[in-house]
Amino acid sequence: MKQLTHYDITNHQKQFPITIVCDAIRTPENIGMCFRISESFGVEKIYFHEKSPAVSNRVVKKTARTTIHQIAYETYVGFTEIITQLKQDGHTIIGLEITDQSINIQEFDFKKYEKIVLLLGSERSGIEQIDLVDHTVSIPMFGINSSMNVIHSLAISLYEITNQLSLRGK
Repeated sequence: MKQLTHYDITNHQKQFPITIVCDAIRTPENIGMCFRISESFGVEKIYFHEKSPAVSNRVVKKTARTTIHQIAYETYVGFTEIITQLKQDGHTIIGLEITDQSINIQEFDFKKYEKIVLLLGSERSGIEQIDLVDHTVSIPMFGINSSMNVIHSLAISLYEITNQLSLRGK
C-alpha cells in the first residue's frame, strides 16, 4: 500500500446546485474552513454577513488557503433580503438547525430540489429568523452534547447532500 499525495490524485471536479448562507458566523477560522469544505464538495457560492470576518483577514486567508479564489462568494447586509432574493431565484432554503420540525438529514430527500440553500446559523444562537426557512434538517448525535461546531456540521451535511445529488438520475 502506498500513501498518495496531492500530486497523485485527480478529483472528479463537479459543481452542485448548492449555495451556502452563513448567518452571522463570526470566527475567522470558521469562515476560512467554510471556503475549504465548500470548495471540496463543489458548492456554487457562499454568502457571508457583512459583519463576518473579511476574506482579507489573515486567519481567514491562512485557513482557506487558495479556495478563496476557487469559489464564488458575496457579502450581504440584510438577512431577510438575501433569503427572499434566493427564494425568488428558485432556491429552497434548508436550515441546518435543531427544531421541533427538523428532519434527520439522512431521511431528507435533497434530490427533490433543483437549487438548494444550506443555511448555517451563528455559533452562539443558531438561525435567528428560523421562520424564513422552507425546511430544517439536523444531524443525529449519540453523545450527551446536542450540537457541534458549525463547520463540522457543514462538512457532514455537504457529504450527505452531494451523495444524494450524485445518485440523482441513477
